[in-house]
Amino acid sequence: MTALYQSDLSGLELINRGKVRDIYAVDDEHLLIVTTDRLSAFDVILPQPIPGKGEVLTRVSNFWFKRTEPLVPNQLTDIPLEAVVTDAKERKMLGDRAIVVRRLQPLPVEAIVRGYIIGSGWKDYQKTGQVCGIPLPQGLQLADRLPEPIFTPSTKAEQGEHDQNVDFGHIAGLIGQELAEQVRDLSLRIYGEAAEYALSRGIIIADTKFEFGLDEAGRLHLIDEVLTPDSSRFWPADQYRPGSSPPSFDKQFVRDYLESIGWNKRPPAPELPREIIDKTAEKYREAERRLTGQHQAP
Repeated sequence: MTALYQSDLSGLELINRGKVRDIYAVDDEHLLIVTTDRLSAFDVILPQPIPGKGEVLTRVSNFWFKRTEPLVPNQLTDIPLEAVVTDAKERKMLGDRAIVVRRLQPLPVEAIVRGYIIGSGWKDYQKTGQVCGIPLPQGLQLADRLPEPIFTPSTKAEQGEHDQNVDFGHIAGLIGQELAEQVRDLSLRIYGEAAEYALSRGIIIADTKFEFGLDEAGRLHLIDEVLTPDSSRFWPADQYRPGSSPPSFDKQFVRDYLESIGWNKRPPAPELPREIIDKTAEKYREAERRLTGQHQAP
């Protein structure tokens, strides 16, 4: 499987190169998003790509965008790639990594929903018994399922900085009470329906991050990526055991490796062994296969 670490497209203006996505201007109303095979861990971009990762993320996101359309509009358009990228060689290089989307105004909020206690939520719970100001039952174990999913937003940090967990009141202060309630309620509903579906496919969605944007009329749209191995923790249901960190279909596998070698989590990131790259690519493909029923050859 080929890998794309960075795109450079002729005839389109690059307006942003993020941790994973390269974004190009199409016109005043549309953007081209290229999801590369770059991988970030602890907010640092790693030096090697994960072959096929960007294609998996794009296909999985598109799968969820379609499933969530009855709940909320999203960024997708019906504009084909060949209408925007006219060079056949460039289209072949992009594969399934590129989509044409509507230009929307992103909200300065990471809409995070947790159904299980893990990661930064677990660390906060151990210190305070709460996550983002939400009190939780005493005596929870690592990776325990919560009594009900909780909305635990964070701020959107600049590249290289860390997002900060905040309470609902902080988000309401940023975007207004009514819009904050809409984001919270939609996030919880999408997570609930997606988690039920994923469980039927043998995957636990422990937590996930949504992003939203507004159109000119102020209507909320789902944007960026949805319920992918990059934006979510996916656990195999048959290997889930409370009290320990379950194996995952996401980049936690890479994070665990980086923790094991004592990296200080500051640039430059270390090189990954070939077996870590290959195993990570395999985990992404397996997540796609389980969720969508589609199998893409490596």
